[in-house]
Amino acid sequence: MVLGRSVAVLAVCLMSACGTTTARPAGEPAPVTGSIAPTKPAVPASGGAGYSAALSARLITAEALPPGASVQIATAMAADAGEQRPGADASCVDLIPLLSASRLTGTPTAIAAATLAFEVGPDDLWVGNEVLRTYADDGAVRALADLRALVARCPTVVASSGDRYRYAVAPGPRLGEDSIHLSCSSGELECDSVLVRAGTTLLVIQEQGNAPGGHRHLAPFAEAALRRYQTTGS
Repeated sequence: MVLGRSVAVLAVCLMSACGTTTARPAGEPAPVTGSIAPTKPAVPASGGAGYSAALSARLITAEALPPGASVQIATAMAADAGEQRPGADASCVDLIPLLSASRLTGTPTAIAAATLAFEVGPDDLWVGNEVLRTYADDGAVRALADLRALVARCPTVVASSGDRYRYAVAPGPRLGEDSIHLSCSSGELECDSVLVRAGTTLLVIQEQGNAPGGHRHLAPFAEAALRRYQTTGS
């Protein structure tokens, strides 16, 4: 294992400050301290712009994750990229947040997000996040189509920091009406994602800067998250 707790004990900035180009394309990390206990997350009654308590109540719970896992619901959401698609002259460096699926094209009607974390070894912590986006129209379909096109356009990107990011899209697990597996790496760090479309909703499970092999958790987490979303609907 190439990463110790000094690197892996990182929580993610879920939907805030993810639009900048940094060494971690999926967001600015913040340290996690103390042990992780499997507790059911409390859904805050209110939050910032874009926060939905009703949608947040449909996020995955710690009981569906490995023993010792935690789920921390976010209340601060940053807007997605909107309806204007990147022009042909947009540089791949500027597209890193879109390429890493930390932001998507389109305008969701509601967003819910949570940090997921659990210990995979005595010196290693797996960290990821779940994001639910609902749309009033075919925004979920278009967001997946745009992501496929952008990755085909920019499979390799060298950031201003000199870090080299590699992206690739492959079929995802057989969940929902459509799903993809987005491979995202920089050196020995991974930031892979599984995106699943269920009607007008997009469900994203994303790992954040984990050691190689961390992507193996994405498909089972996505399945559990989709089951939770579908069984908690009205």
